[in-house]
Amino acid sequence: MELKLNLVRIREMIQRALYVAGRNQDDVTLIGVTKTIDVSTIKHAVNLGLTDLGENRVQELVTKYNSLKHENLRWHMIGRLQRNKVKYIVDKVSLIHSLDRLSLAKEINKEASKINREIPVLIQVNPANEKTKNGLPIEEVAPFIETIYNLKYIKVKGLMLIAPLTNDPETIRPYFRITSQLFNSIKEYNYPHVDMKYLSMGMTNDFVTAIEEGSNMVRIGTGIFGKRE
Repeated sequence: MELKLNLVRIREMIQRALYVAGRNQDDVTLIGVTKTIDVSTIKHAVNLGLTDLGENRVQELVTKYNSLKHENLRWHMIGRLQRNKVKYIVDKVSLIHSLDRLSLAKEINKEASKINREIPVLIQVNPANEKTKNGLPIEEVAPFIETIYNLKYIKVKGLMLIAPLTNDPETIRPYFRITSQLFNSIKEYNYPHVDMKYLSMGMTNDFVTAIEEGSNMVRIGTGIFGKRE
């Protein structure tokens, strides 16, 4: 019952944020972050209409994918991805959110070429230049996109941001805003290997602010599944 109420509450908050921003009511994809969540609980959430699931760790993603592969789900790799783990997920993910370095891009391209599949990716951005977080500084994003031009099995579909952790989302609104501006400016470049469709910003503590600043993909774990053990 709590899971159902949480999902209703999160969806209502998304709708209110879209209304405030003057956007369409179906403009945001809700990704349920299932890190450490057991398969039976995930199945319950799926039965309640959750179709996009995000995992931080490759091993968990693979295990849960195999347990739930008969469901009509889209899996998102949202955590830092190590090169030696790419081969385990290229045939499973709908979107990799955390591309932030050339060596990883080359590895994704190599493994994707083996199964002849184009992999949609988001470039992870770190506008606050936090040392504890991965991602590219704002000024390096466009040059990076240009460096992966010849990797034909990678399709850049947008940007991802993990904002600084705070109890007051207003203090990080500028980071959402500058990432949204970057998203729109890259869109105008019309790179042939880029389709700027997704702006993945916002988690449990800050997704309302992120939506108000243009996010169309939010990653919610605690807000749906409760605090983890």
